[in-house]
Amino acid sequence: MKMLPFTKETANYKKFTKSGRDLAHWHLNYETIEPYPLSEISPELGLDPWKQFHVTKMTFGKPTPAQKAAGLKADKTRIHYNSQLTLDGIPLEAYDYIVNGKPALEWIMERYQITIDKASGIKNDPNDWCKEHNNPRYIVDLLKRVTRVSLETMRIVNTIPALNERK
Repeated sequence: MKMLPFTKETANYKKFTKSGRDLAHWHLNYETIEPYPLSEISPELGLDPWKQFHVTKMTFGKPTPAQKAAGLKADKTRIHYNSQLTLDGIPLEAYDYIVNGKPALEWIMERYQITIDKASGIKNDPNDWCKEHNNPRYIVDLLKRVTRVSLETMRIVNTIPALNERK
């Protein structure tokens, strides 16, 4: 039997509906919201932007000794975008937002890499999307925006009032 969300109090109803509107805002406008201010570490300045922002496969940073001691296999506060660029300062709370069984940031990392289908030999290159839109930074800015959406989503979800469910 399905459960329906129900709240008796008008104040809770208003908070609940505002939360829904706020979530819709962040999720529908994810491509135009202000990117989260992650640090961009790039040892080579003045590179051609198409080379600087070309992605093959993103990886997490290597764990610090303290993270290793805590049993962590990766530093998720850092994403090595490519050999020229590392994004740093990702709040760990951003990984609390789960899409299709994994954090949204990890989903982006998995999907936005060059792959070749074994059966057909067709190459999927996310850099082509950047070229089509004449924006070499698209994927970098997408990571920053998904970081913001993830944080805002969890902030909103964590403030949704408790519901009385009815059968």
